[in-house]
Amino acid sequence: MVEISPPCGRLQFLQQRRWLPVTLPCPLTVFTGMWILVFCSIFLWQKSSFDVVRLFGHTAPMEGLVPRLRPMVLNLSDFGAVGDGRTLNTEAFESAVAAISRLRGKGGGQLNVPAGRWLTAPFNLTSHMTLFLAEGAIIIGIQDESYWPLMPPLPSYGYGREHIGPRYGSLIHGQHLKDVVITGHNGTIDGQGQLWWIKYRKKLLNYTRGPLLQIMWSSDIVISNITLRDSPFWTIHPYDCKNVTLSRLTILAPVIGAPNTDGIDPDSCENMVIENSFICVGDDGIAIKSGWDQYGIAYGRPSTNILIRNVTLRSVVRFTYSQPQQPLRTLPILNFHVSLLSITSAGLSIGSEMSGGVSNITIEGIHVWESRRGVRIKTAPGRGGYVRGISCRNLTLDNVRVGIVVKTDYNEHPDAGYDPRALPVINGLSFVGVHGRGVRVPVRISGSDEIPVRGVTLRDMSVGISYKKKHIFQCSYVEGRVFGSVFPEPCENFDRYDEQGRLVKRSTNQNATDIDYGF
Repeated sequence: MVEISPPCGRLQFLQQRRWLPVTLPCPLTVFTGMWILVFCSIFLWQKSSFDVVRLFGHTAPMEGLVPRLRPMVLNLSDFGAVGDGRTLNTEAFESAVAAISRLRGKGGGQLNVPAGRWLTAPFNLTSHMTLFLAEGAIIIGIQDESYWPLMPPLPSYGYGREHIGPRYGSLIHGQHLKDVVITGHNGTIDGQGQLWWIKYRKKLLNYTRGPLLQIMWSSDIVISNITLRDSPFWTIHPYDCKNVTLSRLTILAPVIGAPNTDGIDPDSCENMVIENSFICVGDDGIAIKSGWDQYGIAYGRPSTNILIRNVTLRSVVRFTYSQPQQPLRTLPILNFHVSLLSITSAGLSIGSEMSGGVSNITIEGIHVWESRRGVRIKTAPGRGGYVRGISCRNLTLDNVRVGIVVKTDYNEHPDAGYDPRALPVINGLSFVGVHGRGVRVPVRISGSDEIPVRGVTLRDMSVGISYKKKHIFQCSYVEGRVFGSVFPEPCENFDRYDEQGRLVKRSTNQNATDIDYGF
């Protein structure tokens, strides 16, 4: 059981001195005046609930957001829904959303989903809406893909990501929305992804699987206090959105046998907070993206100004799908074999689809455990774009094979139309306070002659290693600085400074290559 501490945001009302008459006319007047003051206070509170403040010189969503109060509250059961886990409730969800849509001009509405198992096909949200999942409420996605609508490929990807052409939509979807809240008393959204994963492995799907929750071209989004599990594909996918807060979430999928079930994938998003959450999935826990090769370059929307703090992450260790004569491991529930051979993921990734650029990312208080990679940046020739202004502080690694990874040859492309001369730029990576145990390779930064990695800063690093070979700290085409004591001993590519910032030793070979992918 994981306990996640709530944020410490406080709501304060300013009290102003007012002149009162010596004699009050009557108690009714006093009572009426008090209610007017209360109403005005609530109005001002709602008006400011999605305002933004300056954070480290950049615009970011406000801390401790309090969801808006809605003037109308609806109950899913009132629209004919039955929470028995067998009745299909798509029409009830759609009717309830339509009713809230008609309330836009009056502040919108809240849809309460009571305790029960509410089976549904995909449905859309509307603006000025709160979807509230009560304790014990479970929204269940139908497994039959014929109920899932097809959508055009994302414009910054060109493809459906797994197949050419259209892609399946998400279970809960929204486009061009404003002011949407998804919250509750830790209710659950369950994608029932098991059958999707089997069909994907057996190549029985003609289109890319759909995410569990996808919000596109929208702003002022809050998702908090819920559990999301077993997505067919990526779990939460905000696409080209602004002012997004994801807080106190639990995101779950099997770490083996659940391909591409990323936890949270901010994609061409601006002004976003991900905090106080637990993510354990079958691929990257968090993956920041901004488009794929020539399509992402043309779309030109970066992911920028994202704060990630107080998050525990676990991703898949390593596996590939196969059916050997003598399997290393069998998963009878899924009826296929998994041999521990080649697929990798990370607790937190940037890329590899980063062609629109990624900048101003702050990562604080992250714990990655039992994973193949800790924090990873991945790109390749043809991506274009940039990764810059990445600040990672207080990173804890617990039984992780490779702690910090920068990989510049992740050569996965949508088609042959990419330009290999479109080279990404990587600059300004800071890692301060990196600690942990059971790590084989604390740092592996693999730049190249055409894609060097510049402006790397390391400070306060002490990682207990589990594999005592010569090549522990690995570098290639890296330029950067190391301050004070760093363990294990960093590679010769870095300039060395003492704790006070005084130069101790200048690097003589920043292009030195010492990479060993064998461990």
